[in-house]
Amino acid sequence: MNKRQHVKFTVNGEIVDQEVEVRKNLVDFIRQDLGLTGSHVGCEHGACGACTIRVDGQIVRGCLMLAVQADGAEVETVEGMSDKGLLADLQKAFLEHSAAQCGFCSPGMLITAHELLQKGLPAGREQIREFISGNYCRCTGYQAIVDAIEEVAKNSTRPEAAE
Repeated sequence: MNKRQHVKFTVNGEIVDQEVEVRKNLVDFIRQDLGLTGSHVGCEHGACGACTIRVDGQIVRGCLMLAVQADGAEVETVEGMSDKGLLADLQKAFLEHSAAQCGFCSPGMLITAHELLQKGLPAGREQIREFISGNYCRCTGYQAIVDAIEEVAKNSTRPEAAE
């Protein structure tokens, strides 16, 4: 028997008001029920970062959070952040540096990189590597990803002026 619970929260500015299975994780709900497939399901243990989203302004692993836990929250996916222009500089740099070879890790990497830049932390190569260390990439060897993030960090005094 699948127990369901009513939830109401916002995803990318749109109100979600519906019943959800109580054991369904947030990333599966976003992908399957809402059709927003930018965030991916990888390891399902919170280790790979493919499911990274923002909840109430904080990055979280969507596979470790249940959809019912988002009740009352503001959820942002890579689609919503991209539509707002928050990731434009990073997306451009990822493209220019070939930092998105297969693209599976890219949504989580972009959201994590945005977080690093928004925090205003030092963004040297070692700091970037440390900050993105919770996001796995099987294709790039990380060099191009670090190059892209470093370029955006160096070229901007405020990384995402649209926010």
